[in-house]
Amino acid sequence: MKIQANTIRPGFIIEHNSRQWGVLKIQLIQPGKGGAFIQVEMRDIRTGNKTNERWRTQDTVEKLSVEEKECTYLFGDEATLTFMDGENFEQFVMPREMLGDQVAFLQDGMVVTVDFVEGSPVSVTLPATVVLTVVEADPVVKGQTAAASYKPAKLENGLRVMVPPFLAVGEKIVVNTSEIAYVERFKG
Repeated sequence: MKIQANTIRPGFIIEHNSRQWGVLKIQLIQPGKGGAFIQVEMRDIRTGNKTNERWRTQDTVEKLSVEEKECTYLFGDEATLTFMDGENFEQFVMPREMLGDQVAFLQDGMVVTVDFVEGSPVSVTLPATVVLTVVEADPVVKGQTAAASYKPAKLENGLRVMVPPFLAVGEKIVVNTSEIAYVERFKG
């Protein structure tokens, strides 16, 4: 479906130069002289390459229809990730690089949302938060308050996040998957 360039939003999947692109960021620029234009940062959904494109606000682009499905992450190897469709239980494979840094948060049996364009999986949306165990952290210092500066900690998935000084090795914490940041101590 054709849409005006000024209605493009992050998360849209568009077709440009016979390739499919996922929109990452947009910026509307209104120079003092001349017409307004939109600067769009986007990623090729097949190769993962990023590019920036500029369109005048009255230009049109092709927006592709996206189908969302609840799927379960099964397993992965060095190059691919295997998921199962929650409705028909069919398995499908996606390239590992399609998830970028968020691949570290995938856990066996995790339910995710997968976007499909023309029957092919193009992106994965993880849950907003996950629970992980701290495997490495500086020891707790008596008398140190929570208002003190945060300390680095290594999580079971290999990522490092800044955590409050009272957290110790072996504790479970809630981590925000989009910002890769500590949220709170797990209560469960």
